[in-house]
Amino acid sequence: QVQLVESGGGLVQAGGSLRLSCAASGRTFSSYAVAWFRQAPGKAREFVAAISWSVGNTNYADSVKGRFIISRDNAKNTVYLQMNSLKPEDTAGYYCAAKYSYSAFLSVFAREYDYWGQGTQVTVSS
Repeated sequence: QVQLVESGGGLVQAGGSLRLSCAASGRTFSSYAVAWFRQAPGKAREFVAAISWSVGNTNYADSVKGRFIISRDNAKNTVYLQMNSLKPEDTAGYYCAAKYSYSAFLSVFAREYDYWGQGTQVTVSS
């Protein structure tokens, strides 16, 4: 069992930056794929970025490519999402998710992830 706890959300002006953290407890991330999803009010949950812990490859949604960076810290068993050049349309609840995987393949579908955090709110003002 993996427990995920997100932190780092908040209110920021357009063009600003935030760094979200996803800390795991219960198990190490060493054999997991970890992803960030987001959900705005009235909208479906959408894929943001993912990283394969064992292989190290990453995948990004087109809407955040070039602005967001997903990374991992082995020692802290934590995944980060560095968000730069934020836009009002990035406003959403951001959720960390994980699935057991040794593959380099990174799913963009929320239904394929088994473990979820409680979410952290990101609000970008114009």
